[in-house]
Amino acid sequence: MQDSSGGYVVHEGCDHIFFVGFLGAGKSTLARNLGVLFHRPHVDTDRLVERALGKTVAQVFAEDGEAAFRDAETRELSRLSARKSLLVSCGGGIVERPENCELMHEMGAVLFLDGDLADSLRQIRCPERRPDLGTAEHAAEVYRHRRPLYEAAADLTIDIRNKTFEQVAHEAGQLLWERGLL
Repeated sequence: MQDSSGGYVVHEGCDHIFFVGFLGAGKSTLARNLGVLFHRPHVDTDRLVERALGKTVAQVFAEDGEAAFRDAETRELSRLSARKSLLVSCGGGIVERPENCELMHEMGAVLFLDGDLADSLRQIRCPERRPDLGTAEHAAEVYRHRRPLYEAAADLTIDIRNKTFEQVAHEAGQLLWERGLL
């Protein structure tokens, strides 16, 4: 990393920051807002898959199945290696495949937004767009399965429980800045 003439930090190589966590944790909003604040582009893996396949996530799950979605997710994730300095909001299930976790670590750092299931469910505005959520019981099962996967993938973790979005954004920005990642 070096200081460029404009006062911005210039990172060498692929230096993405990947935001992981359960559905509704605020990954997309955080990536978008930190992107604006720190002048870094942001992408969302679910939107990348939707563009690549020409279907919504819900349509892919319904018409092609979860495996087809996960295959496309891995393809889109691997394509990010050709880009630089992205803030990447990851779909909640990206940690389901170990190869995705390896790709993220090869390309940058992983920040886990650690929250409670109940908080996540309250934040989800369009549950019909979340095909892997299902019933409350199924959501709890998915959460219990994925939480250790998020923990294992994380380079950094922020506990988002009982915090406003502003508090989480401030903490994430400060932590990433202090580590030289922003």
